Amino acid sequence: MKIHLPNSAFLHNIDGFLKGFDPENPEILEISAHNSWVFVHPVAVSMIAALGLKVGKGNVSFEKSDSKTMPYFERMGLFRMLGLESGIIIEEHEESGRFKPLTQIRNSSEQSKFITDCIPLLHLEKEYQVQTIVYVLGELLRNVIEHAKSPNGAIVSAQYFKESNRISIGIADTGIGLRRSLSPSYSTKDNTEAIQLALWPGITGTTRRPGGTDENVGAGLFFIKSIARTNRDYFMIYSGDTMYKLHKAPPRKKFKLNIDPFKDKHALVEHLPNWNGTVVGIDITLDQTQEFDGLLRIFRTVWAEAVRERKSEKYISPNFI
Repeated sequence: MKIHLPNSAFLHNIDGFLKGFDPENPEILEISAHNSWVFVHPVAVSMIAALGLKVGKGNVSFEKSDSKTMPYFERMGLFRMLGLESGIIIEEHEESGRFKPLTQIRNSSEQSKFITDCIPLLHLEKEYQVQTIVYVLGELLRNVIEHAKSPNGAIVSAQYFKESNRISIGIADTGIGLRRSLSPSYSTKDNTEAIQLALWPGITGTTRRPGGTDENVGAGLFFIKSIARTNRDYFMIYSGDTMYKLHKAPPRKKFKLNIDPFKDKHALVEHLPNWNGTVVGIDITLDQTQEFDGLLRIFRTVWAEAVRERKSEKYISPNFI
């Protein structure tokens, strides 16, 4: 496999980074980087680390680069996770308010520790901001632990951007992917349908019953996408050969939370290099984050509406585009 760290790869322009991924020769991983400056979203770093764990230490190479941002990847723990010696010496410094380095999460205990350690590092000043980040991290990690069947668990990282007062989160796994995860209950013709189902409230791969079960109500990804939608931020999910990316909502424009994710303003990119697993990236602008309890009330109302519609249709699947 080959993957390149470009000059820029944030959620608004992540497409180029994904298209540059070459999944051929899955036994090895060759990494290269832009030779000047590299500015990337945590989701790109999490993806590379997940691939490195998949091929195993000793099967990863990182092409020498004179990029002035290589120390960033050392601090993020990328070289350590890949089993490589970077030769980069960095001074000890305070991480608080900057980023949470790459972390491998394989069980609920590691999940709880990561979230507990993460909150003090990310400049969260208000309780509802803490609740929002805890919810997003908890749901994303729980999805991997319970559904992805990834031998290496989830790889997660996060960063706080002071100028925009934004927290960016990236999580990647190399498990079975959304389509196979849903397959026990839903037959989908392609990854596009699988992504639509995964984001549709009240649907879970554990059962065809609308609203799911007591343990899995089919709300997590819908809520997370809705948090980005409400805050007018970006959200993306990539599985198999397809990526769904939620666009920012226009400022000062009223909108409703749609049951069907394809009714939101979004980009759908198909026929990408195949990713065996699932990748999720989200931005959360803290200035725009609303009171968490109020958000949950809105989300639950929309979720309940979706479940009622599904029941009234006697379990007929949604009409896909």
